[in-house]
Amino acid sequence: MGLLPREGRFFDLFNSHAELAARAAVELKALFADLGELEPRSRAIERNEKEADRITHETVQLLHKTFITPLDRDEIHQLITGMDDILDLMEDVATCVFLYDVRAVTPDAQKLAEICVACTLKVKEAVGMLASMQNADAILRLCGDIDRLESEADFVFRSALAKLFREESDAKQILKLKEVYQLLESITDKAEDVANVIEGIVLENA
Repeated sequence: MGLLPREGRFFDLFNSHAELAARAAVELKALFADLGELEPRSRAIERNEKEADRITHETVQLLHKTFITPLDRDEIHQLITGMDDILDLMEDVATCVFLYDVRAVTPDAQKLAEICVACTLKVKEAVGMLASMQNADAILRLCGDIDRLESEADFVFRSALAKLFREESDAKQILKLKEVYQLLESITDKAEDVANVIEGIVLENA
């Protein structure tokens, strides 16, 4: 019997997944720039999410078939499922906007969507360098950037909530926007989780 593949296509799969997340984030930002685009943007986000699900499934299957993996098995699993969580949350945001019939978007929501784009681009860049630990310093800098973006999103989220409770008198509108803000901020939390996994991989392997 032949030897099982040593590495498989893990890095290719990571890169494809990260690219889908970045694309979905751009669609999300465009959705918040113009709610009239909700239907086509939501469909685009859903397509990216479904394709990412397929890649996640393929990665997990490959993990079971590969004898010697390029990274720790748990780290591979954490990385791909963490990235998948980012896309799931983006789809949740689009669904929330539709189900809650959100008619107006605040600058705070738009700012959070912009930070989501920045986070996914940084994740994509870091993941793209993972195949070589010669990139260790650059990857760690990107992880630091993602941490800072998450902190910025946290600040925007808190100030957005304060403004919402002070200035909005319609209880329904408060409920809708609070949910939207929370989901958007959660995307940046998940990006930070992924950055922490990447950081752990680099520190163990560099």
